[in-house]
Amino acid sequence: MRIATRLYNILIIALLAAMVTSCPVFAQDKTPAKADSGKAKPAVSDKKAEVKAEAPAADPNQKVAMVNGVAIVRKDLDKALKSMQMKQGMKGQPNPMDTKEMAAEALDNAVTLELLKQECTKKKIEASDTEVDEKIGQIRKNFPGDKEFNEMLTKVSLTEAKLKEQLKQDMKIRKLIDTEVADKIQIDDAEIKAYYDSHIDSFKQKEQVQASHILVKTEAGDDDAKKAEAKKKITDIQQKLKAGGDFAALAKENSDCPSKAKGGDLGFFPKDAMVKPFSDAAFALKTGEMSDVVETQFGYHLIKVTDKKPEATQTYDEVKEKIGRFLKQTKVQTDIQTYIEGLKKNAKIEKMI
Repeated sequence: MRIATRLYNILIIALLAAMVTSCPVFAQDKTPAKADSGKAKPAVSDKKAEVKAEAPAADPNQKVAMVNGVAIVRKDLDKALKSMQMKQGMKGQPNPMDTKEMAAEALDNAVTLELLKQECTKKKIEASDTEVDEKIGQIRKNFPGDKEFNEMLTKVSLTEAKLKEQLKQDMKIRKLIDTEVADKIQIDDAEIKAYYDSHIDSFKQKEQVQASHILVKTEAGDDDAKKAEAKKKITDIQQKLKAGGDFAALAKENSDCPSKAKGGDLGFFPKDAMVKPFSDAAFALKTGEMSDVVETQFGYHLIKVTDKKPEATQTYDEVKEKIGRFLKQTKVQTDIQTYIEGLKKNAKIEKMI
């Protein structure tokens, strides 16, 4: 069984998270930023307020630790620190640690990574170029085209060659963890059933609908003329549908939502997953019915409900496999830490900062 959570590829996660966008219907309102007044600010004459000269940058090749005789240098530490900072930024969390504490944790992460690399070498674990190319292909599918893919690589200071190098190392480490940890863990039916019985409320599902939509987008700052133009476009599409036009085909041709690639299909969703005007309209429709034009903060929509699911509790058989995966993943994460502590215990590690 493959591990769902990667250990040391924060940059790759950031790469995907920054690009994969959901349909606008799911988005939340954002408070507009305050406009700059445009007024010139008075010069500061107080010498105490003058900016101090920056300290010389640290030597990127300075040794910060030794792991079984292999040096970890400053640039490796900086990379680990940058990964931690990016991870926190993705979650939108304030930094709970001061710089010193974060640097200490980053150094520990760099040491752990080096230990895992060494263990891969010792056990002759490899990842083929074919495997790496397949993974690159999967990542590319999250981007509209090569231009967007390359732009995102630039944003995270990666080249495709560097990305492949990181992926190859990541895949080797995951193979190591699979072999040494994950493949040794078994979850029996009794554990799964006990979890289901003690968490039965977690498997209650709200009423859901499956709907497709066509969106003609408007922006918050659009004037009346632009809004009228968008309204006319959605009304023209509506007339084509009433005349027998195919909803999926018209969505692919006209919708401003990424769901257009699937003919406007949004899949199943509960009422609270969408903005209120959209949900109210969708849940009021019968299966097979199409709405009138619906206006939200994202623009004008035409909605077609294709299926419905009443409120229900998932049966044990429906969720048995999912619970098993969850329990195994949880156990894997615990056992990974035990495995890493074992590697550290048997290694010669010297930290120099």
